[in-house]
Amino acid sequence: MKKFSLLTLLLLVSAFICLGAGTALGASNGNINSASVQVNLTNQNPDAARPGEAVELTFSVQNVGKNDLKDITVSVEPEYPFSKLSGESLEKSMSYLNARQDDDDAGVLKFKLLTDSNASEGTYKMKVTTTSKSGSGSSSSTMTTTNTIYLDVRGKEYAQIVTIDKANIDLAKEEPLKFIITNTGNSPLKNMVISWEDPEGVILPVYSDNTKYIKYLAAGDSIDIIYSVMADVNADPGLYTLNLTLSYEDFESNEKTIKTTAGLFVGGETDFDVSFSESDAGEISLSVANVGNNIAYSVKVSVPKQNNFKVTGSSSSIVGNLEKGDYTITSFNVASTQAAGESGKSGSGTAKTSSGDNVPSASGATSPLKVQIEYTDAKGERITVDKDVEIEMTSAAMATGDRPGADSNSQGSYLPYLVVIIVAGAGVFIYRKKKQSGNGKQSGDKKPEEQKYSLKTPRD
Repeated sequence: MKKFSLLTLLLLVSAFICLGAGTALGASNGNINSASVQVNLTNQNPDAARPGEAVELTFSVQNVGKNDLKDITVSVEPEYPFSKLSGESLEKSMSYLNARQDDDDAGVLKFKLLTDSNASEGTYKMKVTTTSKSGSGSSSSTMTTTNTIYLDVRGKEYAQIVTIDKANIDLAKEEPLKFIITNTGNSPLKNMVISWEDPEGVILPVYSDNTKYIKYLAAGDSIDIIYSVMADVNADPGLYTLNLTLSYEDFESNEKTIKTTAGLFVGGETDFDVSFSESDAGEISLSVANVGNNIAYSVKVSVPKQNNFKVTGSSSSIVGNLEKGDYTITSFNVASTQAAGESGKSGSGTAKTSSGDNVPSASGATSPLKVQIEYTDAKGERITVDKDVEIEMTSAAMATGDRPGADSNSQGSYLPYLVVIIVAGAGVFIYRKKKQSGNGKQSGDKKPEEQKYSLKTPRD
């Protein structure tokens, strides 16, 4: 009886243990069922998300458990650089999934997200949460699982010709032309080639062709591309178009091309040479030549107020347009107001033009005359050029100056002539005096009677 009781007790304990184990296994199977929904990212379009563009994610939803599932919901939780795309939902649902599904039976859900335009290249995490129900009635249970997926972002390749260092170049003059290329994208650029062309052939590169090569340019970096260019001397001043082409390789070694245009003005300012032409009785004449490569419009020549000269009458003269190489002569009534001691030495000498050339001087030199030239350039801008001109004033012109001592200087200029006249007169007087003295001596050699006789004897 005791043996039976002991055996019975052992059997009861074993049954209880087995029942408990069965219950525990059942609970364990329930937990497995709760993780029986597998959500896998099967496709990403594009393969690497691009900054500022949408990316489409395709998920495979599969029930690998032993129980059927219903009310399955899959939601994505985007984090930077991803965000909700307007008009797209972050949550998708499925009504039913059979148990023990294989790959062919799996459901498919698609989500679209927006990638931030400033996103850097790299790999980013995103959480995907799945909720499902199994069973029915009081035995129904809700299961939730969260997975982490990884998305690649590739920086956007884009270059920009940000600036050209100048807006205009002169005719027939070698000048540097600099383009500043900037990688405004989020990925480095490789094997860049930049070229430009003027369709009219007015602006051309010198010392090289029109193509430059850049091997590598990191994101956000800039590089200067410098050409030496020259514009045709016979070109008409105006705005010319430059067609620029920039090609580069993207992440997948595909060649991409950016085309743009820029404007470059040809022509502009010019230069003048002003030289003293002649002087006559207070009037001086100046030769004004356009020695630059551009036309000068509405040229005005003026003699501004200055210390050593005084202008009577008009101080400005409008001479009109001057083509390159043309010249004109304009006159002004100018008097020197310099003191006698400040004037140059009288007599022959040299004078200098505004270009520095020496010319013969016929009379006393004065300090330079300031001349001002105003003109409108090819761009329509009013330009002023100042020149210093060495001039030679005649005595009459200097005598008319409104200054103390002008009369004494005028008299001093005639003093040599007066001396010559006085000396010549004295010489004549002395000569005649000596001649008369000689005649008197010859008459004194005769006797008085003979002299008397000779004086009173009548002529035959």
